[in-house]
Amino acid sequence: MPTVTVIQPTITEEQNIKIRCAAYCRVSSDSNDQLNSFMAQTRYYSQVFENSETEELIDIYADEGITGTREDKRDEFQRMLKDCRRGKIDRIYTKSISRFSRNTRDCLKSVRELKSLGITIFFEKENIDTANLTDEMMITIMGGLAQEESTSISQNMRWSIQKRMQNGTYRNSCPPFGYTVQNDTLVVNEEQAKIVKQIFNWYNEGYGLQAIADTLNSMAVPSSQTAERWHASSVKYVLSNERYIGDALFQKKYRTETLPTMQKRNRGEKPKYYVQSVNTPIIDKDIF
Repeated sequence: MPTVTVIQPTITEEQNIKIRCAAYCRVSSDSNDQLNSFMAQTRYYSQVFENSETEELIDIYADEGITGTREDKRDEFQRMLKDCRRGKIDRIYTKSISRFSRNTRDCLKSVRELKSLGITIFFEKENIDTANLTDEMMITIMGGLAQEESTSISQNMRWSIQKRMQNGTYRNSCPPFGYTVQNDTLVVNEEQAKIVKQIFNWYNEGYGLQAIADTLNSMAVPSSQTAERWHASSVKYVLSNERYIGDALFQKKYRTETLPTMQKRNRGEKPKYYVQSVNTPIIDKDIF
């Protein structure tokens, strides 16, 4: 019978090493109710780890007013992943799968990467812990439900916008050059309106689009609140914008219904809605 000699360990396992935890929070809107939810989530996680003997809170990563269907648009989520790759985090806590991600593909990709780094995630609402190997199928199901929820919300918003377009009550958030928004109403900006009228006069006198743009640039006239220089395309936009005669054409562009959604120019795929006399005109219809 062979003789077995037990070799006792010479290095004792370190005691009282706390698990380094992170919390991820997200609210999908910047409304007051959602901001209150955002503050409640951050306050909750700060208190959870305050007196823990086994875990310590490294950081709270919180995206505010950001969509959950595109992880590349969430700066805090990306910062958390970078810290995970740098070995700063052992475990992540989040309220639910829908807070973590509403895109099943991105959710699984992130979960798999974190598991490969030895980092576990606990989804509190669903009571799912990725430390258990049997949970990936559950994550697929719940991630799919979260994605369906996001799609449903998006469809409801589209329906609401389309109804407002149909009855002529839809309001654009970004006013065209020559107008400002006051109490959800387009109001003429007198200084910019003079430029709009001049653009139409120049064009009717035979000036080309680029010539008009060059003239405006030489006059140092800003083309919008965000852009300084005029281009032929921006002059063409002014000349073809029905807003200047007081009318509105809705749904010139639309968003695709499948994730990830993309904005496309409406070339007949969706109905358009032409509404007359919705704002104060700047240009006479005959000139337009």
